[in-house]
Amino acid sequence: MMGYAHEHRWTNTSLRHSPINGERYTDPEFMEREWCQIWSKVWLLVARAPDMPNSGDYSVEDIGAESFITMRQNDGRVRVFTNQCPHRGGRLILKPEGNINEIVCPHCKATWSLDGAPTSMLGVSLTQFRNDNIAGFVFMTMNETAPTLQEYLGPVWDDWQRYKSEDWVRTSAATVAVDCNWKVPQDNSCESYHLPTVHPQGEYWIEHDYKQCIFDWCDEGHNRMAIQMGAPSQSLKNKDLRIDDQLTSMLTPWGLDPKDFVGREYDTRLALQMAKREHAESKGYRIEDLEDDQLTDAYHYNIFPNVTVSFAGCEYVSMQRMRPHPQNPEKCFYDNFTFGAKGSESDADLNGLGGKEWLKEGKDRQFFTYGERLMNRRIADQDLSIVVGQQLGLGSRGFTGVTLAKQEDRVQRFHEVIDQYLESTS
Repeated sequence: MMGYAHEHRWTNTSLRHSPINGERYTDPEFMEREWCQIWSKVWLLVARAPDMPNSGDYSVEDIGAESFITMRQNDGRVRVFTNQCPHRGGRLILKPEGNINEIVCPHCKATWSLDGAPTSMLGVSLTQFRNDNIAGFVFMTMNETAPTLQEYLGPVWDDWQRYKSEDWVRTSAATVAVDCNWKVPQDNSCESYHLPTVHPQGEYWIEHDYKQCIFDWCDEGHNRMAIQMGAPSQSLKNKDLRIDDQLTSMLTPWGLDPKDFVGREYDTRLALQMAKREHAESKGYRIEDLEDDQLTDAYHYNIFPNVTVSFAGCEYVSMQRMRPHPQNPEKCFYDNFTFGAKGSESDADLNGLGGKEWLKEGKDRQFFTYGERLMNRRIADQDLSIVVGQQLGLGSRGFTGVTLAKQEDRVQRFHEVIDQYLESTS
């Protein structure tokens, strides 16, 4: 596979191949160590800046026992505060999203302006945390001595800037309470091993042969996968090829007729790249900094510790975030958001990547417990369908530790970064 990732490889430092046992997913003491040595030290993704366009717009996220308010200020900046009243600790804002003119404690009626300054007798400012944003994603850290976000992200920073996604709009949002440790979904997003079994429908439009993919990790703790999209998988070579409905819906918005590719199905990816290069600007896309492969392929980033961001061609980006439960290591909250590029606001373009299915319920964030319903995002729903069973097995006496294939080195790297933080004395 030639393209941006091929020309811009990461450091890929040697692995120690340390054992990965079940206690990492079930032990309350291990969970506490993670909180003290990881969550309180790193940069955490807490909001999306375009979701808060107006003064007083806010987003609330709970991560473990902590709760954070991200709020748009009168001067257009974004601030992040603790979501606790300094009077007696009560939560200040209970709704996950909204717009307010001032912050009011529902218990004691103490008030604060949007910048966290007190406007009542209590006279204590809200605790504020460092924040920064990249590609429209807002990160914060509780660590006053943490490096800058750009330093923390390393090569990810430059990769993301190429997409110019700072104004891409939300097309779906769901939060699912799941009976598994937060690392189980993140493990799965660090490999493509499961694609043929969990996502068999994708074989006709996304690469399932791991030998055709590029896997990288960097010294800062993050990893990346570049996977070809917009043509059948090489695993189908010498088999009955066809242009399926999904690939058809990717071709037609760009003026390509699926019938023209009967008998030459592997030409669709390059044809899509040429069509996008020719027509994207007139449709509102900003692709001048993207290589041709980035116009079609999935660039999949695992941001340590708990976020996966996937740019799918130049049309949209999806975000998965796994948040730990405040008390139980065998539970977590799984967030799945999608954002469409400005040029993809027509149903036709979004439909090429499943957009109409996602937009059934609009952009309002949905909250539910796994098993109650589906997210109506086929791939994400398929991913969650296996994690509860994995958690049950990880707690079994018969499980003595994972056995990873070579193509799952990104999983190994993820856990070795966890160990580096747990072993750190700073």
